[in-house]
Amino acid sequence: MLTELLTGWITHQRWFAGKGRPIDDLVVDSDVELSPRLRHLIISVHQSGARDRYQLLLGSEAPEWARFKPAHIGGGYYDAAYDADLTAALLEGMAEGRDLGALRFRHLDGVEIDTSKRSLVLGAEQSNTSLVYGDTYICKLFRRLTAGVNPELEIVTALALRDGTHIARPYGWIETDLDGETTTLAMTQEFLSNANDGWALALASVRDLYGSLEPSASDAGGDFSSEAYRLGVTTAQVHQEMAAAFPTDVIESQEVKRMVEEFRRRLAVAVEEVPGLGEHAHAAEEAYQRVSDVAGEMPVQRVHGDYHLGQVMRTTKDWVVLDFEGEPGQPIAERRALSSPLRDVAGMLRSFDYAARHLLADHPDADALRPRAIEWAELNRSSFLAGYSAGGGHLRAEDAVLLRALELDKAAYEVVYESRNRPTWLHIPMSAFQLGR
Repeated sequence: MLTELLTGWITHQRWFAGKGRPIDDLVVDSDVELSPRLRHLIISVHQSGARDRYQLLLGSEAPEWARFKPAHIGGGYYDAAYDADLTAALLEGMAEGRDLGALRFRHLDGVEIDTSKRSLVLGAEQSNTSLVYGDTYICKLFRRLTAGVNPELEIVTALALRDGTHIARPYGWIETDLDGETTTLAMTQEFLSNANDGWALALASVRDLYGSLEPSASDAGGDFSSEAYRLGVTTAQVHQEMAAAFPTDVIESQEVKRMVEEFRRRLAVAVEEVPGLGEHAHAAEEAYQRVSDVAGEMPVQRVHGDYHLGQVMRTTKDWVVLDFEGEPGQPIAERRALSSPLRDVAGMLRSFDYAARHLLADHPDADALRPRAIEWAELNRSSFLAGYSAGGGHLRAEDAVLLRALELDKAAYEVVYESRNRPTWLHIPMSAFQLGR
């Protein structure tokens, strides 16, 4: 009965990754009672010969059904992530370090967790579910489970132990064992209630520029360049903190050339899927060849892996970096792999292009505003790079070759993504191949 209800319900959840494919089977792998009326389930969903695992807080016998109608699964069950009376059990478990069945609740040494806070589900997320407890904590439930310790938990706890100042303070987590590996189910961090999202701040600046009579981006009222500079400093400092907290290495020229071959493979895939990219692909091919021609040793370390303006928050004091998960669609081993820190730098540079240009999609004055968008992006790119160098980031003259190649590799990925999901935004990554940077 329960598995039938879950099979019909899960395909309508935003975080379900298997939309559009029939479910062949759904099995409850783990069922642990957390408190009266609250169970924790791990379920396996089988589709087209593949299996994905998800976790669910299962509530039952709700005293006021009307409150949980949007979360209703069927029968007497509902998604208890939306029940603040029941989610208190998560904070209590982490505060007390409970073991419940196969689940282990843990907290960072030396922290105290206030269990009196009530939760509210944030509505914007797609792949996970975040519960905000008062204005103090945010607990992220990783809905789709991958065996292994989540990179975000690993990095923020390591940086917190080194008194890192550019992260949201971690408090606790929930874990279990999957496929013989310790696997993170959820983690709780400081909730930055008074901070502003970097993407929103950048967009406000772009809107001000579009509506300004000032002749240049640096003179417009919403100039973002000083914030871009501070963000560059923060990025360099976070890279240094990660290099101190985790092992680093140096890869030889042959490995650099293999990395370039992977760039070429991804570019070919993008051209095959979006043929219009073909006439501009020579820009990427030339950039990749330059990396091969000068390939030497390359320092590598742990990096953010999915770095853009949506992953940073501006507090009243400084920038804070969030979501060290890496690209969620990649295996955890790849997300934990050492890489050049310039990969993060390239990601943020691409984000400036997105912030500058995405408002031009379907804009009646797009042609007239495009030069201003380019000027805004160039100003903030140069400010970010200046800040990164000032903050101690390694950015030598010869690194420009690798940075350009990393940007175009990212843009090739974006071309495929936008063609599949947001065709009106396809012009943004396509423009990266047309600028003679």
